Amino acid sequence: MNPTKRLRSLSIGVLLLAAWTSASAHHSFNMFDMAKTLSLHGTVKEVQWSNPHVILIVTAEPKAAGQPSEWSVECTSPGNLVRMGWTRKSFKAGDKLDIDISPLRDGSPGGAFRKATLLETGQVFTAKLQDAEKADDK
Repeated sequence: MNPTKRLRSLSIGVLLLAAWTSASAHHSFNMFDMAKTLSLHGTVKEVQWSNPHVILIVTAEPKAAGQPSEWSVECTSPGNLVRMGWTRKSFKAGDKLDIDISPLRDGSPGGAFRKATLLETGQVFTAKLQDAEKADDK
């Protein structure tokens, strides 16, 4: 192989390796305690429908006397949510809901989305396509 082709092949290999490394390191769920479920009752303050993850900002009502707290709830990508039947209008500011999350390990007010029920309609949204299909079968 001549030096030009060798250099081109090496360059392509390095670029592919760099792309694979960054894709595989994209996002870890290590920051969430996936073994725990935290249930919140509150109101949607904001929906950030954008890649790489949809974020729900929820104002949760306090369990005891105190101030409501704001929680950042991370969902999967918009594309995955659309495949599960969600739209960018599934949640909107002012919606009352019960929401289950896997909380952040550091105790900050946030977590990974698991399931939510809109209180006005009773509509249930889940974090996994398999769960959405099971709900449709009922």
